[in-house]
Amino acid sequence: MTKVLRFAEHAFTVLSLLHYAGGPLVVILSGGQSQGDKITQTFDPIPVRLLFILIYVITLLLLIVRWKKVIYVINKDKFIWSLVALAVLSIFWSVNSSITQTRIIGLIGTSLFGVYLATRYTLEQQLKILGWTFGISLILSLLFIFLLPRYGVMTGVHAGAWRGIFPHKNTTGIVMVLTSMVFLLQAINNKEKRLLFSIGLGLSLTILLMARSTSSLFNFFNLLSTLFLFYALRLRVDKMVPLISMLLTLGTTISVIIQTNADVFLAYFNKSSDLTGRSQLWVAVLDMIWKRPWLGYGYGAFWAGQGSEAETIWNIVGWKAPFAHNGWLDIWLTLGLVGLILCAMGYVYSVLRSIYWVRYGKTPECFWPGIYMIYMFLSNLSESFLMVQNNILWVLYVAAALSVLMRPERQKEQFI
Repeated sequence: MTKVLRFAEHAFTVLSLLHYAGGPLVVILSGGQSQGDKITQTFDPIPVRLLFILIYVITLLLLIVRWKKVIYVINKDKFIWSLVALAVLSIFWSVNSSITQTRIIGLIGTSLFGVYLATRYTLEQQLKILGWTFGISLILSLLFIFLLPRYGVMTGVHAGAWRGIFPHKNTTGIVMVLTSMVFLLQAINNKEKRLLFSIGLGLSLTILLMARSTSSLFNFFNLLSTLFLFYALRLRVDKMVPLISMLLTLGTTISVIIQTNADVFLAYFNKSSDLTGRSQLWVAVLDMIWKRPWLGYGYGAFWAGQGSEAETIWNIVGWKAPFAHNGWLDIWLTLGLVGLILCAMGYVYSVLRSIYWVRYGKTPECFWPGIYMIYMFLSNLSESFLMVQNNILWVLYVAAALSVLMRPERQKEQFI
């Protein structure tokens, strides 16, 4: 009976993570609709929301079962919960309090699932769970691409780009970067299944390339460089310093070459030098920030469709941006400078704890929190995933931030 319950819980975790990642329910319910399609299909989000509500309820029940450990872990991190509390309080100054209330429920539920991952599974177990999640998404994506191209391949503006089981190619790119890093760490850690994980790595990189997500492709190479840097941090000081110096020099040289030839590189990926309109968008967002700089417009209330404050920006840039395309700007926009400072402090603290794990951890999975923290910073330079409800990136951020609060050598003791 115990094995059945454990299997059921693991299955719940995997399927929940798959839903938080965005697939495959959304793309199926939308009928395979793509950005820029001439004929649009009405999308009913109720099944998606109901499934999230079910996940919230089950997560809460599982947390109650382990309530002592949950309270212990939650008390060790003040930044995340201060930020969530600020989002709740933003109901009182939100430009659209009803939307803020609704999205706060999603934020709390999403954050609690991150708590569940951190308090239920060791980092080694988290990587295995993510391996199953991303492995399933990889197989399903290939099936959608080749057997159900109406859903798996985009039309419209991004015609021909692979998206698999996800609603947009950029989402596919984001998930495939995570998939590739999880499989890479698993391949390093598991000699018996190294071939299997290497095949998974190759397939995820193939989908990443065919998704034509430029930022995700660059992020993968940045994370690969980060992994080498982390390995250097585990060496003795006399070997670590020269190797890190060499890696930083090499990275700086490559960065200078790319910046000097930016137009050539961007033209190769069919991108413009203004980052596909993002630079103009950021200027417009900053103008709106200065109108309410301290506490912002309220959590989730700014980008709320027709009639929202976002229309001012849309009229300026000439397109309907769904968010600021920069996570840090979006935090400032919705929760003001107070929220931005809290978020930045929490992030820096988590990075420092992650580096401690890199330095003193003995196994490859100890690299995961550090790699993920770097990825959160990089991905939020051109997209917005900080404090986003019902999104796997916020789930994994909370899980990683809480997991590194324990010492590497004592983590397994906490799960006995």
